[in-house]
Amino acid sequence: MSEHQRANQMTGLLGRQAIEQVVDAALAEDAPFGDLTSQTLVPADAAATAHLVAREAGVLAGAEVFELAMTRLDSAVQVISEAVDGERFEAGDRLATVTGPARAVLQSERVALNLVQRMSGIATITAEYVAAVAGTSARVVDTRKTMPGLRALERHAVRCGGGHNHRSSLSEAVMAKDNHLAVLPDVTRALREAAARLPHTTHIEVEVDRLDQIEPVLVSGVVGTIMLDNFSTDDLRTGVAQVAGRALVEASGGITLETIGDVARTGVDIISVGALTHGVRSLDVGLDFEVGS
Repeated sequence: MSEHQRANQMTGLLGRQAIEQVVDAALAEDAPFGDLTSQTLVPADAAATAHLVAREAGVLAGAEVFELAMTRLDSAVQVISEAVDGERFEAGDRLATVTGPARAVLQSERVALNLVQRMSGIATITAEYVAAVAGTSARVVDTRKTMPGLRALERHAVRCGGGHNHRSSLSEAVMAKDNHLAVLPDVTRALREAAARLPHTTHIEVEVDRLDQIEPVLVSGVVGTIMLDNFSTDDLRTGVAQVAGRALVEASGGITLETIGDVARTGVDIISVGALTHGVRSLDVGLDFEVGS
């Protein structure tokens, strides 16, 4: 997929309501009683022009989030985007221009930057993981290891980097992990009984951490995905052969940029990577004000 196609694919995927909820909460947290510095130091009629500039190369995510954060306090603030989500940029590139009342721009600055920096950091690292599996059929997906309250934005950022999303919440699909299986005396029977109580459209995934757990899961006949957790690459190949197309095979657990290529070449269908959102480094993007504007 070209950068232009990926950028177009991002349009409309992140709902405005989700953005508003995050931005409103962040603005209220940052200035519960207003921006004391700007209110006492900056004249009410002062205007500002500022440019969102990349300090390092990366992939943009959060253009709409940045715009809403900058304009939420005062509709007189205007943002002209000069790059779109999913687009690669280099250090020094201008990504957006902001104009409007200086007080509102200054009060919104930190929140807007925090969000676009984190989202672009996620998109950038995701693009690196996706590039590392090029030439294979493996799909790179995120996990639920997201910052509380930011999941919608962070999952969007993963898509901007060319990755895909796993289930968005515990309510979206059945995913039986090792702790679930530990309390089940008969895994095969339990899976069949669970499937009988679920709508036929509900996806069922089961995590295993040993090769001998695969068959009791698959013979249930109701599992759509089997996750091989913390398997060696040799065991992943064995597991893929054992599943033999009876379900999608997902690899997970401790996967890094250095190892994901080898994992992908074992023939797994999906590789889930918590590092896409967990502990990600925010990208260095700054807001440069024009002097005397």
